[in-house]
Amino acid sequence: MGENTRDAGLVRAVGPWALAASIVNMVVGAGIFAAPASLAASVGSYAPLAFLVCAIAVGSIAICFAEGGSRVPTSGGAYGCIETAFGPLAGYVAGSMLWFSDLLACGGIAAALGDVASSVVAHEWQPATRTAVVVLSVASIAFVNVLGVAQGARLVTVAAIVKLVPLVVFVVVGAAFVDGANFVDTLPPATEDFGRALILALFTFTGMETSLCASGEVREPSRTIPRAIAIAMLSLTFIYIGVQIVAQGVLGASLATSTAPLADAMARVNPALRVLMVAGAAISMLGWLGSDILGTPRVLFAFARDGLMPRVLGRVHPTTRAPHVAILSYATIAIVLALTGTFAELAVLSTLLVTVPYVGGCAAAVVLARRGVALAGTPLGFRWLPLAAVIGIGSCVALVVLAARMEIVGLFATIAAAAAIYLVQTRAARARGTSA
Repeated sequence: MGENTRDAGLVRAVGPWALAASIVNMVVGAGIFAAPASLAASVGSYAPLAFLVCAIAVGSIAICFAEGGSRVPTSGGAYGCIETAFGPLAGYVAGSMLWFSDLLACGGIAAALGDVASSVVAHEWQPATRTAVVVLSVASIAFVNVLGVAQGARLVTVAAIVKLVPLVVFVVVGAAFVDGANFVDTLPPATEDFGRALILALFTFTGMETSLCASGEVREPSRTIPRAIAIAMLSLTFIYIGVQIVAQGVLGASLATSTAPLADAMARVNPALRVLMVAGAAISMLGWLGSDILGTPRVLFAFARDGLMPRVLGRVHPTTRAPHVAILSYATIAIVLALTGTFAELAVLSTLLVTVPYVGGCAAAVVLARRGVALAGTPLGFRWLPLAAVIGIGSCVALVVLAARMEIVGLFATIAAAAAIYLVQTRAARARGTSA
């Protein structure tokens, strides 16, 4: 299905800074507020190197997504690019992995936000507080997005700025308290520990693909999408490496055992800054939810417009021009997941699922470039695109290999299930067409 048909009724109102802010919101979740401790426990003072390696890997994937997005800027993001390059089956499988992974993560982030809020009230009020925070946070963000993509984009822009403040303060203020002696390791990291560290670091970089699901509402997409990806990913790379260096330099050996490393590091500087870090983690969760509910429902919308999900999900609000049914349906399921908590054991699988649209997006960018596909103006035309694709695909394969055996089995089982659902749906549709 062409871009003009799939995106009919939508408004292209998202500019480069709003899209970059959405990417920042999706990438910067609560993970960066806790990941420095896990990385230090795995590889000690080599942790900044793990961030650098992952930045190169995700940066290569980002280049491919920028190329593909500039050529096929449509709702569903990677789904649209992969479908155009490899056909509807590949697009459906990749898109299913994308929205299902995001749904699990959305439920997890909402639940974590509820846990943080309930921890500050009396024990007897904790269940009610957790439920209220989960429902109100997700529902209010969904409501803002139903009002229109411009309103949703403004929300994530503000959230991105606010959530970056604690991280920038941490790096700038903490740099004055870094002790060089804290970077001396007594033992070299083991190979398996470095592999685990790479997975942890890569976790903190994922999320760009979700923001691109709203590509059907991006203004001047062939220019906006590459610029937004570059702005977001380059700035986050510098911030992440800076956070890890400051955390190690301030806490030293105690970083590896800290449950709230940024808060603990700032507590050594000033107790008030510890409160800022805790608040920053909560704000980061809210910002993540804002970007996720702006982006992921567009995959459901695109699927519905392509006849792969109930048509009702493809409806556009007559006044706000937002895919309101898809947004509200997605938010409702996320609330149920957050309140039940049954998704917790699937957290790692939700991250592994992202490797499918990542690999597909890298390969699709190369294919689209070779075919000369350009649906909305002059594309990016990155000279070293094949090299970026090789690095991106290789990194995803390595991530899967480093996972546990049952996690790998779960990944391929989910892929097989998505393919089977697609084949059943298409055969049923053909049968209906024949009988008619």
